[in-house]
Amino acid sequence: MDFERLNTVMRKTALEAGDAIMKVYAADDFDVRAKSDDSPVTAADEAADAVISAALRAAFPDVALVTEEQAASHTVEASAFFIVDPLDGTKEFVQRRGDFTVNIAYVVDGVPVRGIVYAPARDRLFYTDASGRSVEETGPFAKDEAGDIRPISVSVPDNSALMVVASKSHRDQATDDYIGKYKVRDMTSAGSSLKFCLVATGEADLYPRLGRTMEWDTAAGHAVLAGAGGVVVRFDTHQPLTYGKPGYDNPFFIAAAPGVTLESA
Repeated sequence: MDFERLNTVMRKTALEAGDAIMKVYAADDFDVRAKSDDSPVTAADEAADAVISAALRAAFPDVALVTEEQAASHTVEASAFFIVDPLDGTKEFVQRRGDFTVNIAYVVDGVPVRGIVYAPARDRLFYTDASGRSVEETGPFAKDEAGDIRPISVSVPDNSALMVVASKSHRDQATDDYIGKYKVRDMTSAGSSLKFCLVATGEADLYPRLGRTMEWDTAAGHAVLAGAGGVVVRFDTHQPLTYGKPGYDNPFFIAAAPGVTLESA
């Protein structure tokens, strides 16, 4: 893979998908439908998916593509593949809370080696550069040329005073009970894959997820966090979270700065 070209294509594609999403978001009203698993979907999900799928297939026709909005792709088996959530945080989108993201990742042998997370309503753009290190770019975001970027890195955590980020829409008692095992300085909540990015920038130390997720929900954020020095591990074994699993279902997981002393389940 030509990672310079991959970086250029993923960045431009994520920005164009963000434009498609914001066009729907700006409308006075939009339809919200339920998928077979009762999760919501909107015209913005579908428009962003069309933009991303067309761009990736045109630029990398020989690389398999798995995307949330195309059920036929969920049976793909490949050692290297793109995995896409065109609009993560649809509930945040529907409720106009802003914490939704475009997510594109490239996975090789179970590892998300490159990824991009774009939050168009928050004007935040995180991605792995051609070398695999993670950066945050500040807007305005031109499609054909990157603007000001800064390397990002996880915190050096103080285990006696941790900053924890948890899901805005999916937090439950089990999550609170687990967080209660730690010495917590403060907590914040965020929607979508932004939680990974808050750990990647050092704005949080720990993000536990004790709930159902799919690989397209986590791969891009996982790549960004890994490129900033962080880890994503299974909740049950503390072994690395891997990709390309049957059905693309994830187990519960923990995302953290590596200095966090992880508690057992």
